[in-house]
Amino acid sequence: MDSLSNGDLLQAFDVYCSKENVAGNGALMRLAPVPLFFWQRPEVAVDYSGISGKITHGDKRAYDACCYYGALIVAALKGETRDQLTSEKFYDEHREWFGDQDLHAEIIAIARGSYKKPGGYQDGIRGKGFIVNALEAALWAFWSDGDSFETGALNAVNLGDDTDTTAAIYGQLAGAYYGYKKLPKKWLDCIYAKDFILCVSSWIAYEGETWFKNQKVPGISTLITSFDNTLHNSRPSESINLTTQRMRASLEATSGLDIALGAIVRKAIDPNGHIGDFYDGWQDCVTSHLLCTN
Repeated sequence: MDSLSNGDLLQAFDVYCSKENVAGNGALMRLAPVPLFFWQRPEVAVDYSGISGKITHGDKRAYDACCYYGALIVAALKGETRDQLTSEKFYDEHREWFGDQDLHAEIIAIARGSYKKPGGYQDGIRGKGFIVNALEAALWAFWSDGDSFETGALNAVNLGDDTDTTAAIYGQLAGAYYGYKKLPKKWLDCIYAKDFILCVSSWIAYEGETWFKNQKVPGISTLITSFDNTLHNSRPSESINLTTQRMRASLEATSGLDIALGAIVRKAIDPNGHIGDFYDGWQDCVTSHLLCTN
């Protein structure tokens, strides 16, 4: 295995190795990094959201559920309101994000508002392992959370069955909608590996920004740079300092870490298995956090 190149490994590996009828909720549970990375290109984010599920869940309902939920996360990141996100017209109004394939009828039913049942559990909402049930349950929790992340997460858990997964699915959309500052402080204060999660999440955002700046508008030979949401005839690296400053400000605001402007870093596990060192994304190495501070 060690003698094979990455390309050889990829060609030898059957990416879509799942059976056709696999439609568990795990595909949705792990979805968030994909739309978070690609959100500035919605059609790409939606397509890759579906592909991320298809790798392990071969049923069309799993693919389409991931596409739809990925679209909702993208829309939330773009600032759409709760009414827009839960509108029965959301799919129609964002149809261009979904390419030329229609969603499965069971996912369409959810998009049309099948989850809008005031009674929740009493009205048949269940947080089960089947992806259609899980999608419906998570959207019910978001729709009925009373503008409170905490309420929505608890409501998702209290549906029973696959409680942690339902809450995790809810949290992806709700987190994109509410943002970090509206998450319950009492939960943030005791979350396991908080700084690690913050650093990795910020790195995903940074890499997504870098990827986006290298994209081109179809039919136009102009690079997209997104730091002011306009088109520029510029090199992708021109706004790298601005992006780095934003990343540093974000990390300092949320975790209290003082990170040098010259290095974007994330928590890492060192070769001895110890958590607490940093991964230097510029140098591609694990180093002591003391070397990364001012």
